[in-house]
Amino acid sequence: MTTPRTALITGASSGFGLLTTITLARRGWRVLATMRDLTRRSHLEDAARQAGVLDSIEIHPLDVTNRDQIAALAALIEQRPSPMHALINNAGFALPGFADDVSDTELREQFDTNFFGAAAVTRAFLPQFRSQGFGHILMISSVSGRLGFPGVGSYAAAKFALEGWTESLRYELKALGIQVVLVEPGAFETDIWTRNAKLSARLLDPASPNAGRLPRWRARIESGRKKADPQAVADAIARIVDNPRPRLRYVLGTDARVGLLLRTLLPASLFERMILKSSGLER
Repeated sequence: MTTPRTALITGASSGFGLLTTITLARRGWRVLATMRDLTRRSHLEDAARQAGVLDSIEIHPLDVTNRDQIAALAALIEQRPSPMHALINNAGFALPGFADDVSDTELREQFDTNFFGAAAVTRAFLPQFRSQGFGHILMISSVSGRLGFPGVGSYAAAKFALEGWTESLRYELKALGIQVVLVEPGAFETDIWTRNAKLSARLLDPASPNAGRLPRWRARIESGRKKADPQAVADAIARIVDNPRPRLRYVLGTDARVGLLLRTLLPASLFERMILKSSGLER
């Protein structure tokens, strides 16, 4: 009997993490699904039970900002006789807010999870990947890691940092047989901008210098435009970890591909006007 491949996924309680956990388990993987809040494990367990893959999933607590917890989990998994084939850094949250409204504390919290957390988890498992001489490390980034948008500068900043760090990491590890990949989704129907978003404290403050612009910006953000099915991202991740020679970046979603293409083709001034108009901030 063939031993199943093993993947560890952070932020598996909802969104891309939950769907990827189920998708990989359906494909015969052993999935170590981690989440910060174990009281939310029922969402994943219910979905796994319905898919008939509950026995293929282990759930572990992991707050990616807790270095002791990261080290303990890495030590636990390293003691196992089976290798780890894939690490999928998915945990993260969005912090909507204009630049002059976001506090230093809020900005640092955004980076602690979306950048430093992913880097810390990756470094904790690098000794195991090095000793194996193989494995895939995926960073679930965003098109916001290559395009900045009004009102989400903190999120974009953390993703830009993740993109640069990951690109360098790919060069450092490729010769060792370890594949490093950036996944860059556009707008998909997940709760990162709803339940999982942490609004800047001043975003709704009438005293904010952006109070007059906020209604127009929110109207565009909450326009109700239908977003793409997030299962497409989970399916893409499953294909990437099956690929022995994946490329560095995978842009997912029509909006993400079109946005990057337009920035390349259009004059900078025209592209800026397009962004301002689409965000409701054009005068």
